[in-house]
Amino acid sequence: MSLIGLSGTLLFIAFIAYLVATLFFGGAIKGTKQDASKSNKKWGKIAITITIIGFIANLGYFITRWIYAGHAPVSNMFEFTTAFGMFVVGAFILIYFIYRLPSLGLFALPIAILIIAYASMFPREVTPLIPALKSYWLYIHVITAAIGESILAISAVAGIIYLLKNIDTSKRTKSSIWLEVVMYAAVLVIGFVIVTSTFRIMGYEADFTYVDKNGAQQEITYNTPALFGMHQYELKSSGKMEPLAEMPAIVNAKKLTTVVWSVLVGTILYALLRLLLRKSISRFIQPLANRANLQLLDEIGYRSVLIGFPVFTLGALIFAMIWAQEAWSRFWGWDPKEVWALITWLFYAAFLHLRLSKGWQGEKSAWLAVIGFVIIMFNLVAVNLIIAGLHSYAG
Repeated sequence: MSLIGLSGTLLFIAFIAYLVATLFFGGAIKGTKQDASKSNKKWGKIAITITIIGFIANLGYFITRWIYAGHAPVSNMFEFTTAFGMFVVGAFILIYFIYRLPSLGLFALPIAILIIAYASMFPREVTPLIPALKSYWLYIHVITAAIGESILAISAVAGIIYLLKNIDTSKRTKSSIWLEVVMYAAVLVIGFVIVTSTFRIMGYEADFTYVDKNGAQQEITYNTPALFGMHQYELKSSGKMEPLAEMPAIVNAKKLTTVVWSVLVGTILYALLRLLLRKSISRFIQPLANRANLQLLDEIGYRSVLIGFPVFTLGALIFAMIWAQEAWSRFWGWDPKEVWALITWLFYAAFLHLRLSKGWQGEKSAWLAVIGFVIIMFNLVAVNLIIAGLHSYAG
């Protein structure tokens, strides 16, 4: 087996291990209060062991791909997103050995699974680095930022569990509605996987030419039926769908098309789930959070931000600005990714301020943690896939 083949196999093993571990974490939270301790010890021990095996396989994927490529595998969407999923699992393992909370694994691992599944929809080819990325700052900036985001993600996991237990989902309140919106967003990610997988299996391709923001003519291939066309596009493939609208040069119309398809399919999937379950998704999964300790969840959410925020600050802002000065001769340029990194930083700074100065604990803190993760995912999905900028190579 080639090194790149071994790398792919290890990633698949990690993915399966996380799935299996999720089931065992489910077993760890079942049972009555009387036998809860025994259940946690038995099933929880098996679950965390399988999780560690999966993480080791995931780390093996990362290392073997690094060796094969000759650079850290964080240079495109597939590589960065799989690394992000791996770091989320690593952060969870660390937190689990501190707090021993099985319900955290029951929600953290599915999020990591969704992230890796999302990554698998992007091209997996190993390509040479563009000149701007040929720097040791690639390792320092991107990996540190990803680790910071993964630790912050654990605060959101704790927040979701807290909200599921604390909010009465049987009543139509603002909190229950917004909690269901979070569930809907998760289903949209599944919609993305379904869309990209389906059209990939079908072998769908539509070739276009377009004019980029610098006025140069480029070629591009759509892998889903075009809803939006690139700037001054021309369809070159016969028998393929014409775009419904032309987008300005600043927007990546191909990726916007994929996002819209994902929203459409995800919405249909969500509607089918609601019909099948005959209740909201949040109400359906709420029993999984009933045995969680609210005070412990609040502490996990807060401490995750305390640890993740400075790591994110180093990776996404300080190291990023140093690399920007080296690569582009300026520390700051208001590129979309830079702006959204600043927005993320300001949000978590506000989180800590409200927590420490205003006493925002419990449900308020949980909501802030969840919103923070939504901001991170918006940066990963929407900013990377739709808005063109100096970081467009990450798409």
